[in-house]
Amino acid sequence: MTAALMQRADQVMAATYQRFAVAFEKGQGSQLWDTEGRSYTDFVAGIAVCNLGHAHARISAAVTRQVETLLHVSNLYYTLPQVDLATWLVSNSFADRVFFGNSGAEANEAAIKLARKYFNDRGEADRYRIITMERSFHGRTLATLSATGQEKIKKGFDPVLQGFDFVPFNDIEALRARIGPATCAVMLEPIQGEGGVRCPDDNYLNTVRQICDDTGALLIFDEIQTGMGRTGKLFAYQHFGIEPDIMTLAKALANGLPIGAMLARESISAAFGPGAHASTFGGTPIVTAAALEVCNILTDDGVIEKGRAAGAYFKEQLRALKDRHAVIEDVRGRGLLLGMKLKIDGAPIVKQCMQAGFLINCIQDRILRFIPPLVITQEEIDRLIACLENIFAEM
Repeated sequence: MTAALMQRADQVMAATYQRFAVAFEKGQGSQLWDTEGRSYTDFVAGIAVCNLGHAHARISAAVTRQVETLLHVSNLYYTLPQVDLATWLVSNSFADRVFFGNSGAEANEAAIKLARKYFNDRGEADRYRIITMERSFHGRTLATLSATGQEKIKKGFDPVLQGFDFVPFNDIEALRARIGPATCAVMLEPIQGEGGVRCPDDNYLNTVRQICDDTGALLIFDEIQTGMGRTGKLFAYQHFGIEPDIMTLAKALANGLPIGAMLARESISAAFGPGAHASTFGGTPIVTAAALEVCNILTDDGVIEKGRAAGAYFKEQLRALKDRHAVIEDVRGRGLLLGMKLKIDGAPIVKQCMQAGFLINCIQDRILRFIPPLVITQEEIDRLIACLENIFAEM
């Protein structure tokens, strides 16, 4: 069945993904089953999307209720799930206003537009440049790939959108040297996910906040991967005692349904008046109903706290592996966004883990990334550690 499906896909689908030779049919919690009936423990979670695991009963029930009542009416009208979700996000964050889109790229696109519009409305149209970080990842649309600090993402799409300046992550002096009168915003991920699970140095983000305050530039946090409990708090910025001016969310917000959100302070969001920005499918009743249920589960059931504890245990076990195997160069990350940097190519290890029934991810060629559901158990972590132990021992 899998081979036939792959062959059919290769005939009709754009070849934009290098897929593994597996087709998944169902999931439950941290487990997935392919069309051949084989099970896998999922340490990828749809790339940090399924924070509550697969086929969560409460999310399924919320979606079913909404499907049976109302799917779509467009943003010409109000809908209760959308307003309820926006209310929850505002109540649980720094923000005063929310704009809904369909993806992380759309959320970041909205953030870029809002930062420019804010200064344009103030009569500072020449203040439009945005500083982002080297190795960052902000999306695949033309604007968001232009903001991304990885040349491989931009290859073949020149000319990209102008107005972005790049500095190394964790380099405060480089930021000080680059920021200027034309800078409208600094945009960064609190932890670089696709860039290699790179964490900020002590006081780095606090100093970035201070630099933005001193220069009048806006601070945009891309929390598309780090948000919704992934790092052990609802939002990663909450670890550092600071707040951004604009924040973007997507991925885990609806646990698998397509949604993006841009959150902003009132004074900044005011630049988005009627007609300034829009999205036909942004925040439809079905996705906002699912997302609201996700938010309630995260806080009602102590999922974030359990995920934080699981992440601490997982990191400890990965560090113990590093102590035993010289091929491991570094272990880093926060919560259940963890990375293991190797001295060798990581792709073969991903395949070996898959053969053993574990899904993991390799980024930047030599970094194994572990982003399981927040409901991952200690037993499931132990089984992956044993698998990695065997692989490294055979080397």
